[in-house]
Amino acid sequence: MMDIHQILKQLPHRYPILLVDRVLDIEKGKRIKALKNVSINEPYFEGHFPHRPVMPGVLMLEALAQAAALLSFDMLGTSPDDKTVYYFAGIDGARFKRPVEPGDQLILEVELLRSKAGIFKFKAQATVGGEIATEAELMCTMRSIA
Repeated sequence: MMDIHQILKQLPHRYPILLVDRVLDIEKGKRIKALKNVSINEPYFEGHFPHRPVMPGVLMLEALAQAAALLSFDMLGTSPDDKTVYYFAGIDGARFKRPVEPGDQLILEVELLRSKAGIFKFKAQATVGGEIATEAELMCTMRSIA
């Protein structure tokens, strides 16, 4: 378990792009289960779409990547600092199966497939009420910045 205060210590993201509210379970170096409460107050709903608010698929992928980052930092026993950034390196096989709307609770499940030469590959899926909303394979990497 990890609450929002612990997440804020691990992820550099802040409102409106912090997309993980709580970690429900983490198995070191293997998998993580986290959640994102989807609220009508989120800024993207104003334009996506005014007549039918739907969470953008790219933001669901971002939420999964943030959960993957939490798994990576936990596995490495480290926290990011001002000189480190965790980047997307690739997204494969992304599929969007159902719309995610305000009031939904997005369950983020990420499993580490492999870690090689500083590149992490994950199998990721986000569900609502047991139904798959999106799934993809994500590749992420940490890089030092000046």
